[in-house]
Amino acid sequence: MVIVKEVLCKSVLSRSGISAVDYAVNPYRGCEHGCVYCYARFIQRFTGHMEKWGEFVDVKINAPQVLARELSKAPEGVVMLSSVTDPYQPLEKKYELTRKCLQRLLTYRFPISILTKSSLVLRDIDLLKEFPECEVGFTITTINEEARKKCEPRSSPVEERLTALEELHERGIRTYVFLGPMLPYITDTTDGLRNMIQSFAKVNVDYVSVDRLNMRWGVWASVVDFLKQHYPDLIPAYKQILWSRSSSYFEELKPKILRLCMDYGVKCEFCY
Repeated sequence: MVIVKEVLCKSVLSRSGISAVDYAVNPYRGCEHGCVYCYARFIQRFTGHMEKWGEFVDVKINAPQVLARELSKAPEGVVMLSSVTDPYQPLEKKYELTRKCLQRLLTYRFPISILTKSSLVLRDIDLLKEFPECEVGFTITTINEEARKKCEPRSSPVEERLTALEELHERGIRTYVFLGPMLPYITDTTDGLRNMIQSFAKVNVDYVSVDRLNMRWGVWASVVDFLKQHYPDLIPAYKQILWSRSSSYFEELKPKILRLCMDYGVKCEFCY
């Protein structure tokens, strides 16, 4: 059960600290997907929501109008949709806020970068093709559906994401995969990584961006609950990997991923 609230926002175009991105637009506050690892749950501290992450969404119903006003005054820069929500979560089918924001961004010819887990982005190909610069990325943590259902309980099946990436490429739109966060001993096995990289090469992604599991506010408690339910034997290992300063686990993972990307001709970068 997701509690949905329509709200008015005063601003929607925010400066971004993400590399290669100047601004972020988040038409929604919160996300229905309920991913156990989501770092964006930190925004809950500022919302007054008492529900668990994934059980509330605030819909910024005036976001397109506010964005148009802000774009008229803002210096040109790359805009990301979205940094702390999924712009194509299921509610977008009803509200179409992301589509309306894209229309405003297109009017002012701002370059855009989209990150989502939903094939609903295909609905807006007509707009995406008109942008001077546009890229669409899909977050993919694993291509194992059983593991996906455990850590991303209400997100789109991975096969849908791969199919969408292929269609976007065929329509001339630059694509990428945000591979992460890496979940130790769950999504980063040699066979699992090989299957993922091979799948990304098959749909001709332009590059892969890899991230580790990051402990932002509220993430550790969520991850521990997830492990207790599905992988209780891994809890000691996660404590050591995530909280020990001497842990080199994620650094040692880099060459393994790089080798696989080289094997399949996929450009790779790391966020950590």
